Amino acid sequence: MAKIRVLIVDDSAVVRNILSEALSRDPDIEVVGTAADPFIAREKIVQLKPDVITLDVEMPRMDGITFLRKLMAAKPMPVVMVSALTQAGADTTLAALDAGAVEIVAKPQIDQRVGVREIEMEVVDKVKAAAKANMGVYAKQILRSTQNVTVAKASSSMIKTTDKIIAIGSSTGGTEALKEVLMRLPTDTPGMLIVQHMPAGFTKAFSDRLNGLCPMQIQEAKNGDGVIPGRALIAPGGDSHMMLRRSGAKYYVEVKQGPLVMRHRPSVEVLFQSVAKYGGANVIGVMLTGMGNDGSTGMLEMKKAGSFNIAQDEASCVVFGMPKEAIKLGAVDKVVSLETIPQTILNAV
Repeated sequence: MAKIRVLIVDDSAVVRNILSEALSRDPDIEVVGTAADPFIAREKIVQLKPDVITLDVEMPRMDGITFLRKLMAAKPMPVVMVSALTQAGADTTLAALDAGAVEIVAKPQIDQRVGVREIEMEVVDKVKAAAKANMGVYAKQILRSTQNVTVAKASSSMIKTTDKIIAIGSSTGGTEALKEVLMRLPTDTPGMLIVQHMPAGFTKAFSDRLNGLCPMQIQEAKNGDGVIPGRALIAPGGDSHMMLRRSGAKYYVEVKQGPLVMRHRPSVEVLFQSVAKYGGANVIGVMLTGMGNDGSTGMLEMKKAGSFNIAQDEASCVVFGMPKEAIKLGAVDKVVSLETIPQTILNAV
């Protein structure tokens, strides 16, 4: 099997070296070159024909977003954005996702060696996920997400079912997929819990961005937040997992530090296992695009507990990994296209 050919584009020589060393240690990846700015990168793309590019957000001569837009217009290819953990960096990186990047990774801290192994694993995993991305599907999603959508109208039946919970897991390609789903759900949709694989510092900006676009209230989850109709809670990236808890008739979330589960934190598996335990038949589970198998066994436990589970189909997935694994286990009740998922959720409710 051919190795994944990677071009690293970053103005920092130190960061280029860190990323090169991390990626080169994996037997399935070959770093074919590095570039200090987009103009050098443009020449090396033609010369080296990489499968994946890692791209710094902030660079001299031409910023990463401008370069990304030019690249996607001329030669769409998988791009992993490398961004500093700052508010400005998070906002810019979300703009990069809008422009066509398929993954985000936090820029390695040059002066900090804590958690280096986890950072290296994250970079490798995201490059491998990006290499599997269906860029044709993703380009159509990006285009569709910029167009106006009609928000589903609230129905009286939905208003009565306030005990329902919708739990969603997603990864590569999931930021655009989530936006497409959430923009089409009405204000009285049952409470939603979402795990989207993102580094620390980005989920707050992502939640705020969705909150400005969607009828529901979208926010980054905090420990103790209630799960209520009209609100979607997104698990914070970083060192914690998000779990469903119940006190009497009330649902709330616990956000708690913990180790990586299925190579992720926050993990879809952790959320889904807790949803199976405390939500049971009140739950509608949704598995969106993503690499790997995070959440597959948790979704099976949800089904055993009585939930109704939906998976995104292969044709509309950027990476048909997580849905495929859940389907293989028999954890899914219905497989539908991304465009059909919002109505399928409402029908299930």
